[in-house]
Amino acid sequence: MSRPEAVVMDLGDVLIRWEPQRAIAAAVGEEEAHRFLTAADFDFHAWNHEQDAGRPWPEAEASAGRTHPHWEPHVLGYRANFALAVEHPVPGTAAIVERLHAAGVPLFALTNWSAELFPVARARHAVLRLFDDIVVSGEEGLAKPEPGIFEALAARVGRPLERCVYVDDSARNVAAGARAGLDAIVFTGAEQLRVDLRSRGLPV
Repeated sequence: MSRPEAVVMDLGDVLIRWEPQRAIAAAVGEEEAHRFLTAADFDFHAWNHEQDAGRPWPEAEASAGRTHPHWEPHVLGYRANFALAVEHPVPGTAAIVERLHAAGVPLFALTNWSAELFPVARARHAVLRLFDDIVVSGEEGLAKPEPGIFEALAARVGRPLERCVYVDDSARNVAAGARAGLDAIVFTGAEQLRVDLRSRGLPV
């Protein structure tokens, strides 16, 4: 296997922990936040994915308030306190990014993230400045695992996806990346990622 020409990384739960309960709990308390996130009548993750795919937050919040008024404080609390949801890094991954950057390896990110909320992560995590480019799903108007997001990535990395290694914590997204031609790795932790990247000749 030839050494990859570039590394493409997911961000949420690969480089930055995504902890929605922390944001929601700041508004309604831990017990209520847990009740909301496990509710049978509201799929928070599916609802949030729509914003990752480009739906504006005011529209999403207004819709949820109309259809599920009993959850409105919880919904509004998430965005209002979003910085708490992305406060913590995933242990060890930033050091890998720093090592790759120092070695001159081109770095790209492909993330499912709303356009409105991604600036919060940029301000909080300086390691994001090391990426050559970051493809944000909310800015593209479509999200992983849709094939179109990988087409957008291909246009941005400036080389065939077959020459890139891709890291994501979602097996579904990894499978989609592999279908797009990427050498795709399921992220399970920084130490295993080092092993996987070293096996491909990358200096980590």
